[in-house]
Order: sequence, then C-alpha cells, then structure tokens
Amino acid sequence: MDTPRPLPPGYLMSNLIDQDIAHIRRVMPLSLAGDLGGPILSANYWRARLHRLLDTGHINKGQLADIDSLLVQIDLHELSTASMAARVAKQAAAQVANH
Repeated sequence: MDTPRPLPPGYLMSNLIDQDIAHIRRVMPLSLAGDLGGPILSANYWRARLHRLLDTGHINKGQLADIDSLLVQIDLHELSTASMAARVAKQAAAQVANH
C-alpha cells in the first residue's frame, strides 16, 4: 500500500488563506451593500481583515492579486458611497435654496 506523501511546507496555511479569500469574495459585496441601515460590516472591517491576511507573510502571488482586487473593490465602494452622499447633499441644498 502506498504511503501518503507529506504535504509541502506552508500548504495548510496557503489553503486556509485561499478559503478565507474565497469567503471574503463571496460575502463582502453583500455586507457592504447592507440594507436600509447601511452596511452590515464596514469597509474598515473588511480592509482590516484583508490586511491581517497580508500580515501573515504566507501570501503567494495569486493570493496577493486576489487581496489587491478585493481592496480595490472596497475603495470603489467607498468612492461610490461618498459620491452618492455628495449628490444627495447637493440636491437637498438646491431644494432649500429654491424654497
């Protein structure tokens, strides 16, 4: 019977990081979209979580690209949110000025 080959060093950590990235990729957009009360978990939460992955020091090139992509998504979400808030404030100011 064949003896199972040992896993390469860092395999388990890399696999856990892959799973965490996949989970974040699935739930982060829904969490940021939230509901009428706003995001379920804030952009700062997701950014910190991704930075904790980076801080492990066990990130490969593909994982780094995935994390970078998720960080860009957070930045775009914040930009969109700020733009929407500015638009609403401008419309409110215009309505006040017209009355």
